[in-house]
Amino acid sequence: MKTALLHSLIRRLIALHVFVLFTLGTSQIIRAQTPPKEDSLYIREHYTKIERQIAMRDGVKLFTSIYLPKDKTKTYPILLNRTPYSVAPYGEDLYKTSLGPSMLFAREGYIIVYQDVRGKLMSEGDFEAYRPFIPVKKAKTDTDESSDTYDTIEWLIKNIEGNNGKVGTWGISAPGYYTTMTAVEAHPALKIASPQAPVTDWFMGDDRHHNGAFFLMGTFAFLSSYGAPRPVPTTKPSPQFSAWGTPDSYEFYKKMGPLKNFDEQIFKGQNRIWNQMMENETYNDFWKARTPVPHLKNVKPAVMVVGGWFDQEDLYGPLKTYHAVSSKNPQTPNWLIMGPWIHGGWARGTGESLGNIRFGAKTSSFYQKEIELPIFNHYLKDQPDPKLPKAYIFETGSNEWRKYDQWPPKNTVEKKLYLHPDGTLSFSPTMTTMQVGAKPSFHEYLSDPAKPVPYTSEIRIIRGSDFMYEDQRFAASRPDVLVYESEVLKEDVTISGNVFADLFVSTTGTDADFVVKLIDIYPGDAPNDSPINPNMKMGGFQLLVRGEVMRSKFRKSFSKPEPMRPGKIENVKFDMQDAAHRFKKGHKIMVQVQSSWFPLVDRNPQKFVNIYKANASDFQKATHRIYLSGAASSYVGVRVVE
Repeated sequence: MKTALLHSLIRRLIALHVFVLFTLGTSQIIRAQTPPKEDSLYIREHYTKIERQIAMRDGVKLFTSIYLPKDKTKTYPILLNRTPYSVAPYGEDLYKTSLGPSMLFAREGYIIVYQDVRGKLMSEGDFEAYRPFIPVKKAKTDTDESSDTYDTIEWLIKNIEGNNGKVGTWGISAPGYYTTMTAVEAHPALKIASPQAPVTDWFMGDDRHHNGAFFLMGTFAFLSSYGAPRPVPTTKPSPQFSAWGTPDSYEFYKKMGPLKNFDEQIFKGQNRIWNQMMENETYNDFWKARTPVPHLKNVKPAVMVVGGWFDQEDLYGPLKTYHAVSSKNPQTPNWLIMGPWIHGGWARGTGESLGNIRFGAKTSSFYQKEIELPIFNHYLKDQPDPKLPKAYIFETGSNEWRKYDQWPPKNTVEKKLYLHPDGTLSFSPTMTTMQVGAKPSFHEYLSDPAKPVPYTSEIRIIRGSDFMYEDQRFAASRPDVLVYESEVLKEDVTISGNVFADLFVSTTGTDADFVVKLIDIYPGDAPNDSPINPNMKMGGFQLLVRGEVMRSKFRKSFSKPEPMRPGKIENVKFDMQDAAHRFKKGHKIMVQVQSSWFPLVDRNPQKFVNIYKANASDFQKATHRIYLSGAASSYVGVRVVE
């Protein structure tokens, strides 16, 4: 009888794990594999789970799942994770199969707390994606994520026996945003906050938009669940859209046509967050109110920001959060940890490789053991200070950890990788001046919205992360992709810091997107050492180091777009975010330029219109030119280590 009950319980746990895995959406951070059996048994043997509805100052109750160490001979700090993605499993007899940022914390001994944020799953109230912060709260009804965290910590400190009065917070992706907000007007008991891949600005560079360009593929799939209505508290997440009718996202999104069709044909006006996207085409007050960056001042707790160089969703967030905390709070302990990871990769797996690329070490395990646990133990358990560098950075290419006392490091200089008329790439411009009356040099290509450049060579329906480290030769062969390639490097070139594109362009249309990719080309005799395919020919492999898009109507202002004037040379300059990479001797550096990245990014009609309301008839072919000489010399800016 006992065996039957045990087997039944195990089946319920497995079923729940699978349900969560397939229904919570691609942006959520969940472990890719079932954790080892011993972890699950350890939690049940050493922790007691309780569930509480914690009242906020306005009376709204937030569902909170609390795991308490059974050993009552000592006190423990509290670790708090606030999430819109469910604290499942629900029920005091059902336990998570892993606890904390890693199981190292569970074994170390912490009170570990998970909370459904306001308006999600089992918590009361109305959900607001990235609820605006209220600097001056005049009434109990003036609540935000900072106040909800404050009230939660206050309750935990007063009502959970055996706590030592110290609290730490952590979270990845959207929970990373909620972690950032815990540091704003923080509760005095909060000693350390670790925003990890934190969503920070949904218009400028995280998830939903990059430089004003709408990230269609990830947004539609994610919001089909995340933005669905939740009339009453429930333990069941909304199902994600699944009626694709094809395994090919390129085909599906092309057939859907203009963006307005998604609401008309699928959402039917019921997806509030999708509607918010469609109603706020520019960087207006709606978006500005939802970024925490302006409010990261007077930060009292220590802050450890974590991100991954191959993060397909939130590379922007950790870089901007770290910079904001550092610049506004120079006395606050603040660290930036950047590793060779995809979104949340430091919290699962070993971090030894991605796709065909090896990193030479178990980078995720190193981070968990040598960085994350020691710093939390120091602030919450008074253990020795691990004395972390201000920036602990994994340098791809060389596959080495670097320790810097600031980011970007001091020993870097800005250099320009110029695009040349003969298709070469170098740190020297083509011409410093232009002869009077001479025609500028340029390359041009026809951009056709009916035949956009694919973002990947794979046939897939869900975006995934592989495109971040995929061989780019598939794109280089297209006539609507310009390619610039350096000579074989005679010595290493190491970049650390911001990458940006500075293009001089013209178009026959009135709007255009420009996608720029910075690429490391492997030598022809590179060893075939792919960890996933020993037959993969790595000679000539084109590794994407950084790629980014810019919607040119925002070239002068993200708040006030302007049309391009057909035939006029215009400057389009944009942030490509940061990188830390070594282009090794014997390799080459490449830059690719294109005007679509589909369906990762929605198609630009190449006509100055509100793209969210555009009709199929608005989409038109256009010829784009990239200028390459004199005062109109296009380049990619990097910070080179000297």
